[in-house]
Amino acid sequence: MANEASEAKPAAVPAKAPETNEYRDQRIANMKALAELGYEPFGRAFERTRLSEIRRDFAVDKTVRAAGRLMTCRRMGKAAFAHIMDGTDSFQVFFKKDLLTEEAFKAFKLLDIGDFIGVEGRLFETKTGEMTIEVHSWSLLSKAIQQPPEKFHGLQDIEDRYRKRYLDLMMSKESRDRFVKRSQILAEIRAYLQERGFMEVETPMMQGQAGGAAAKPFFTHYNALDRDMVMRIAPELYLKRLIVGGFDKVFELGKDFRNEGIDRSHNPEFTVLEIYEAYGDRTSMKAIIEGMLPRLCEKVLGTYEVKYGEAGEILNFKPPYREVAYSDLVKGLMGDDWFDLPLETAKAKAEEKGLAFIDPAWNMLLLTHEVYDKLIEKTLRQPTFVTRIPHQFVPLAKTCPDDPSLVDVFEFVVAGKELCPGYTEQNDPFEQRKALENQAGEDTEKIDEDFILALEHGMPPTGGMGMGIDRLVMMLTGTEVIRDVILFPQMKDK
Repeated sequence: MANEASEAKPAAVPAKAPETNEYRDQRIANMKALAELGYEPFGRAFERTRLSEIRRDFAVDKTVRAAGRLMTCRRMGKAAFAHIMDGTDSFQVFFKKDLLTEEAFKAFKLLDIGDFIGVEGRLFETKTGEMTIEVHSWSLLSKAIQQPPEKFHGLQDIEDRYRKRYLDLMMSKESRDRFVKRSQILAEIRAYLQERGFMEVETPMMQGQAGGAAAKPFFTHYNALDRDMVMRIAPELYLKRLIVGGFDKVFELGKDFRNEGIDRSHNPEFTVLEIYEAYGDRTSMKAIIEGMLPRLCEKVLGTYEVKYGEAGEILNFKPPYREVAYSDLVKGLMGDDWFDLPLETAKAKAEEKGLAFIDPAWNMLLLTHEVYDKLIEKTLRQPTFVTRIPHQFVPLAKTCPDDPSLVDVFEFVVAGKELCPGYTEQNDPFEQRKALENQAGEDTEKIDEDFILALEHGMPPTGGMGMGIDRLVMMLTGTEVIRDVILFPQMKDK
């Protein structure tokens, strides 16, 4: 009999009912008063023109129907100026007692900030030139029972920006614009690849075993098959099966899941773009990046230069991008004789250069990679392709023709963070097995035998790459915090 403790599931944190307060009570009272005047608090569909379209096609005296959330209201006795906001824009509306029925104006005074209304009226310009809708009739579409954050101070609790994203989007134009840009970036990526003959595909998110990367997976159980499964850590091995099957150019935009840390640049659930091109290699992947990123800048941002982070660092995405060998970067920091030094001398030198931790068990390979990871990568601010990396770190790539100790790959680094690796993919099933065996060690069950079998049916020379979309959006929208570009990031229970 299984141990009950091992089967216990973590208790769900119960949701709290809305707290009663004077503001909520007053809004409920206003809702009831509106209902008595014939304004049902939660209405139905309302035919309207989006506010951005009204602004674009503005013409004085034109009659329009619009709808949105009431964001501001400045009442002046028998008249009022207000602003409504829909998903596209904010627009001024003008209410005047003489233009409405007595009942409609009386009901208008019961509206609260946050309510959704529909209006119909005439377009005009104020003396200051602001486009405005003169309201001739209005409808209540949805009553807001909760008080929104105060306009000029917004969300005081920074975590509420992520826990209550709806309030963040409601109050912050910057946040709304960032997620609009994210959507546009995804659309342009798809358009760029499809114009070049790539086909978008979907591969399983639940897999029999984790593959395509070295990461800790999330586990689940498939009841219908009575089988333990993992949430995928990468789609790579399935996409390569498609190359074996005869699809020449494929890409997938989707979620990966890694049961690892959460910090400013990592979220356990994240979005990845993976691309594979038959008869290509590392250089064909490099060409995609140097074509796609400028297009994103041109189409979405309107500039190659992005102001990044709190310091306002300028990142320039105009190609061509720098290409430099891994060993040259290491020598540039540690000296031309680095790879000839005795191990203990090298450790002492790494400590002098600022490496905070050195494991006594590290060999020269691991020490060098730690130097690169902790001391060098963060200094690569402008877009950089780091090439010719030790093959032990990239088991799914082909080695360099002139040096089998290195792999024919790049790591594309921007603002000190790896954004995308690109490979000349390994298509030799015998070499692939050796590399996976070395990576798995004694855990030979981790080797995906079905993938090896697929390679034995023949895979053409192939270029491949995987790009972290969340990090890409961070860099293109200038934020250093991954939670700012994920609508609903993972959070600890409050």
